Amino acid sequence: MSSRLDKKAHKKKRRWLRVLLITFALLFIGVGVYVLSVYSSLTNAVERMHDPIDREVSEKRTEEVSLKKATPFSVLLLGVDERQGDRGRSDTIIVLTVNPDQESVKMLSIPRDTRTEIIGRGTTDKINHAYAFGGVEMSMATVENFLDIPIDYVVQINMEGFQDIVDSVGGVTVVNDLDFTHEGTHFPKGEITLNGEDALNYSRMRYEDPRGDYGRQLRQRQIIQAVIQEGASLSTLTNYGDIFKALGDNVKTNLTFSEMITIQSNYKTASKSIEQIQVQATGKMIDGVSYQIINNEEKSRLQDQLKEHLSLSNN
Repeated sequence: MSSRLDKKAHKKKRRWLRVLLITFALLFIGVGVYVLSVYSSLTNAVERMHDPIDREVSEKRTEEVSLKKATPFSVLLLGVDERQGDRGRSDTIIVLTVNPDQESVKMLSIPRDTRTEIIGRGTTDKINHAYAFGGVEMSMATVENFLDIPIDYVVQINMEGFQDIVDSVGGVTVVNDLDFTHEGTHFPKGEITLNGEDALNYSRMRYEDPRGDYGRQLRQRQIIQAVIQEGASLSTLTNYGDIFKALGDNVKTNLTFSEMITIQSNYKTASKSIEQIQVQATGKMIDGVSYQIINNEEKSRLQDQLKEHLSLSNN
């Protein structure tokens, strides 16, 4: 009798074990399909985002950037307002320098009305006109000359489509330091949650802000950082299809998929500290046109900070 009961118990145990194994197998297969789907969507998006630049290695570098060796590098972020039949202008110009040894990123917003030489054009104009005249390549060359540092990579974002990116991560939350209304939407002071359309309006306002373009730059950086934070959260995993589609539709970069993976692996520590460098400029009318003027002393201060962060101080 005891032996029969033991056999029954043993069969029951084996049956439960088989159920558990099948359950785990199905879960594993399900996760595998999910990961494969994510990977497939990601690689497809990155392929659409990848836009090689017809440009030699910067003469401001004595050696090429080696992401595998975790060399400090720079990225030019351009927020572009594209228009029908017109390339548009880069109304958002942000330079990032990334140094894993110092475990930090420096972020510099260049006012779009900054007066400077447009490289390849032979004229002096607003820095954001470089994109209108010669696209990404001319923008990179002009910013490189202005800051006297190499620009290694570029990320171009279509600002009209930026709202799709915000919506794809479920909106963003920021802390607003100025009560204002823009394009019919009221933005109260304090913590506010924004959908894509509101985020775009929030980041574009400048005339009602006593800080002018500086206030606008601050809001742009807020939105970009909030998108990155939302995009990195686990809650967005189920939304990966929308996120990758929005990125593929609205972002262009000369970074390859392989380079992105290497950066993720070798530069994690750099995100520990993000410092925003403030530019000091003065407004001036020249021939009836309003410019932001950055004097030589201020320009040297900015250049020295970025060169040091790129480990180029002695170049």
